[in-house]
Amino acid sequence: MAIHKRRINYRAKYPDVSESIIEVLEKSDRKMEYQQYDLKVERYQIDYTRLSATWIPSREDSYERLTDENRQFASEEESVEDAAIKAVLIEKMLSSLKLLTPEEQELITELFFNGKSEEAYAKQIGISQKGVNKRKHKILDKIKKIMKI
Repeated sequence: MAIHKRRINYRAKYPDVSESIIEVLEKSDRKMEYQQYDLKVERYQIDYTRLSATWIPSREDSYERLTDENRQFASEEESVEDAAIKAVLIEKMLSSLKLLTPEEQELITELFFNGKSEEAYAKQIGISQKGVNKRKHKILDKIKKIMKI
C-alpha cells in the first residue's frame, strides 16, 4: 500500500519553470496520491464537539468482502441472446462453406477444423506457404461476401 510522502517543492526544484507548469505538476502529484492512498485507506473522522468518531471505509472494495455481503455479480456464462446469435452465424457459415469449390473446402477444413498449419498443408499439396496464405485470405473474403458480413 502506498504511504504518504512529503510533497516535492517544484518551485525550488525548477526555478525557471512557469507557474502554470508548477500547478500542473502539483495537481498530478495530488491525483496520484488520491489514487494510491486516499481511495484505499480506511479512516476515522473525529467530531470533538459531539465527542464522536465516525468510521469511513475505503472506497476500494475487495472481492472477498463483497461476496461476504452476498453482493450479486454479472454471470460469466454466455447469455441466451449471445448463444442464439452464435448459432445463427454458425449455421450461416456452414451453409456458405457448402458453396465453395472442393479445393477451397479442403483448405478451410485442413486449416481451421483439423488444425493443420499453413506450412504443413503447403507441403502436402506441393505449393509455398505464402501461396496457401493467399488462397486462405481469398477464400475467407469469399465467405464474408456470401455471408454478407
